[in-house]
Amino acid sequence: MEEVKLIGTTRSLFSIGVEWALKLKGVQYEKIQEDLRNKSPLLLKYNPVHKKVPCVFGAFGAACLTEGEEKNKAVESLQESLAFLEKHIEGKKYFGGAQIGFLDLAVGWIPYWLNVMEEAGAMKVLDNDRFPWLYEWAQKFNEIPLIKECLPPRNTLLEYFNASISYMRSLATNKP
Repeated sequence: MEEVKLIGTTRSLFSIGVEWALKLKGVQYEKIQEDLRNKSPLLLKYNPVHKKVPCVFGAFGAACLTEGEEKNKAVESLQESLAFLEKHIEGKKYFGGAQIGFLDLAVGWIPYWLNVMEEAGAMKVLDNDRFPWLYEWAQKFNEIPLIKECLPPRNTLLEYFNASISYMRSLATNKP
């Protein structure tokens, strides 16, 4: 059997989800930390088109980078997505029921990363009163030992998001 290699970064929402899935399935793997400023030949070989580890910023970026009414609209848009998830977790331990499933892994970044993004972006998206089932799931998901052991240090993520927001804002102010 071939050896499984997980190429990723500590901050990648996608890498961590794949790592959780490998651990849940009991698949042995080698974790290779990638420096995206100095991409390895291995990353370039296996991702020759985009030459990167996937990352998501999208709506969260808009909410973090804007102010006033624009920020409020971006937060509302994010909360609409969370409302969809709230309907699917209502009354359940996990999205699939009693066991962690694909959707839990796909949105498993929410409990940890979203909290950091909220702080860095000076906003509140996941409100306990508005999303009680999702909030409860998020709290429990973070405490699962297998999940918890793969999480990067919170301060590392916060520094990364603060730096990213500062960088994106500087680009916006330097546009002609």
